[in-house]
Amino acid sequence: MASLIGSPLLRIRVFPEVTLLKPTRLSFVRFRRGGSLVKAASAAPTFDGDVRVRFAPSPTGNLHVGGARTALFNYLFARSKGGKFVLRIEDTDLERSTKQSEEALLHDLSWLGLDWDEGPGVGGEYGPYRQSERNSMYKEYAEKLLNSGLAYRCFCSNEELEQMKEIANLKKLPPVYTGKWATATEEEAQDELAKGTPYTYRFRVPKEGTVKINDLIRGEVSWNLDTLGDFVILRSNGQPVYNFCVTVDDATMRISHVIRAEEHLPNTLRQALIYKALGFSMPQFAHVSLILAPDRSKLSKRHGATSVGQFKEMGYLPQAMVNYLALLGWGDGTENEFFTMEQLVEKFSIERVNKSGAVFDSAKLRWMNGQHLKAIPQDQLTKVIGEHWKSNGILFESEGMFVKEVVDLLKDGIELIPDSDTALLNLLSYPLHNTLASAEGRPLVEDKLSEVAASLLSAYDSGEFHKALEEGHAGWQQWVKSFGKSLKRKGKSLFMPLRVLLTGKFHGPDMGMAMHVLREAGLCGIITPQAGFVTLDERFKIMREVDWEALNRDSKAESVAVASSH
Repeated sequence: MASLIGSPLLRIRVFPEVTLLKPTRLSFVRFRRGGSLVKAASAAPTFDGDVRVRFAPSPTGNLHVGGARTALFNYLFARSKGGKFVLRIEDTDLERSTKQSEEALLHDLSWLGLDWDEGPGVGGEYGPYRQSERNSMYKEYAEKLLNSGLAYRCFCSNEELEQMKEIANLKKLPPVYTGKWATATEEEAQDELAKGTPYTYRFRVPKEGTVKINDLIRGEVSWNLDTLGDFVILRSNGQPVYNFCVTVDDATMRISHVIRAEEHLPNTLRQALIYKALGFSMPQFAHVSLILAPDRSKLSKRHGATSVGQFKEMGYLPQAMVNYLALLGWGDGTENEFFTMEQLVEKFSIERVNKSGAVFDSAKLRWMNGQHLKAIPQDQLTKVIGEHWKSNGILFESEGMFVKEVVDLLKDGIELIPDSDTALLNLLSYPLHNTLASAEGRPLVEDKLSEVAASLLSAYDSGEFHKALEEGHAGWQQWVKSFGKSLKRKGKSLFMPLRVLLTGKFHGPDMGMAMHVLREAGLCGIITPQAGFVTLDERFKIMREVDWEALNRDSKAESVAVASSH
């Protein structure tokens, strides 16, 4: 029977029926309380049982990318060790917790592919998995601490507590509890109970000593107990305080490793004391650094999208989100940045998680999404983008030869699925007049662009241009070569005028493929009217109506104006 922290006047009993984890090998730190020697675990255990980790979000809002990364690290650790990934909903904040938020959390985790082995919707041996359904258990363990003298009833009013804080502040001391109920007699407590005075349960904290843990990421972390004071574990309304119910939950659910954000590091002191007092074996802790904004402040809504749901709506792929989140504070020691979930499970280790904060780079995430898009099998990518175009009213149909060919043409310029809208609409448009009138178009106009346009119209009228397209890639290449030869142009002096005249733009995908796709678009009737599609025939009509003399005059006048201004 182990000796536990408590009143020196009481014989402390251990409750073997609640020691659910395998015993740990404990080192001890000595504490003195009222002159008597007591012991507490220094929380540097080894765990010999199965690996069991948990992600325990509060359903009070959307799943933040920081929470998603914590869930991912837990998931990868469990899968890499052949262990269990447990999902627990911490909904004791009754005012802010909502069913809608819980459903959104579950949906976001499922979308990321972080399937849990135990938890809501799955069940398990150690449920229930919502804290709001575990109140009777918290009450039971609070009573055990009370009966053993390791906790006591505190009848202090809010006014009394505030007065203690003010006095401590004036004396420049930590705001620790100094009320009489720490040493009150049973008779005094019974008098208040008879009056119906509201009370909380407070945990007895040793006045001296140190608690240490060996954090798997941060190494040894220690706290002095003289700054803590007796803390509340059960509120006057019967609701448990966070540190108490989390400790009870983790212990009774046999959690072996607690991987969580560094914000929870200060909570570990209170939890370590509760573990020891209840005779529970300590899990191993690993506190992950925060995700930072580019200015190295804590990432928040003012920096843009921060929730998983927002990134999903923006068109990000779950596999890209998982890959990027894994690299926020972890790496496999190589230059490789592209990982599938299977590869992450194979390579992940908690020892390679960094202590320093990781900066969330939206541009890097976008790039990574593009890499994962390129890795999707062509048929799957065509299906996803085709359905997107149809749902957005650009196409009448989501599949077919045209969709397959245009996706193949545009995919290298797409980093997010919604980018495909811009890419396709850009391909279908023909802003020739605006391009020719622009400052960038002026040198092109002055380089006898009208002569290229005249030759191109001649090729169109003779049927030579359409014949080249009908003969496919080889036919197109042969025609372009012949066309350039007739104009004594090659390279950029040939291809830039051709691109501008045929597409109305200075930049774009492969011109031969683009012409082929535009020809197909005009034949298959798959483009909706609102897409603003200008067919090849319409393009040549617009080209024919260009007033080259006026363009040349305007260009020369602009050149003179620019010269005179210098």
